[in-house]
Amino acid sequence: MNLDLIFNRLWEIYSTQNPSAQKVYDLFKSHGEEVLNDHIAFRTFNHPKVNIDVISKVFLENGYKYIQSYNFEAKKLNAKHFEHENNKNAPRVFISELKVEEFSDFLQNTIHSITDKIPSELIKSQNLIFSGNVWGTPSYSTYELLRNESEYAAWVYYNGFCANHFTVSVNHLKKYNAIQKVNSLLKENGFLLNDSGGEIKGTPDELLEQSSIKADIINGEFVDGNHEITGCYYEFAKRYADSTGKLYSGFIAKSADKIFESTDKYSK
Repeated sequence: MNLDLIFNRLWEIYSTQNPSAQKVYDLFKSHGEEVLNDHIAFRTFNHPKVNIDVISKVFLENGYKYIQSYNFEAKKLNAKHFEHENNKNAPRVFISELKVEEFSDFLQNTIHSITDKIPSELIKSQNLIFSGNVWGTPSYSTYELLRNESEYAAWVYYNGFCANHFTVSVNHLKKYNAIQKVNSLLKENGFLLNDSGGEIKGTPDELLEQSSIKADIINGEFVDGNHEITGCYYEFAKRYADSTGKLYSGFIAKSADKIFESTDKYSK
């Protein structure tokens, strides 16, 4: 499976399930912009069947290498980021995992029960990252109980394995080459920005500025009826050069911590 096939398939699933992402992409294209991906992110659990090492395997087998680890104490998450060894235009890959053992017995038992249902053939294949929810129609009451402990856990419980977000590289935009210009364009066209910690996370001094729209409200199908829940979101990143002139390529934990909240439940 080559990289173009992987990312095209991820985008097709992501943009089909989350119409706002396609609308934002089309908005930039309508202004003559070329939209390149800064990074793509995935969420999972630190369960040995589906942890970061398992999710990252398909990328490591296709030319990526591990770059850096991150820790989010408040949200009880670990993360790693990966970059392609040769292709500088290939997006970074950011994979986070929930530290399941730091939560209640209920959350731990729920996660263990759903991961037990994942076919071993799927885990061994390169298709896990496209497979979505592979443990069956979820329960809304379970979803809400998980959400009370961790919005992240509830999101993965419903959505399963897929791209949590794509990220527009603001550095590659011409007219909208500043995060402030991007945010203004989005708001002018009716998109809701994630304002947790401010609309812009990070500063030029920190070498990375990020913003994101709030996740789409989607019609979630549960065994106990349909309910409005959050899907995926679109992010925007502007990177700056360090004192040596090299473009910063990592992530800032305190900014990413707020970006995670793009999928938190909200009312329109």
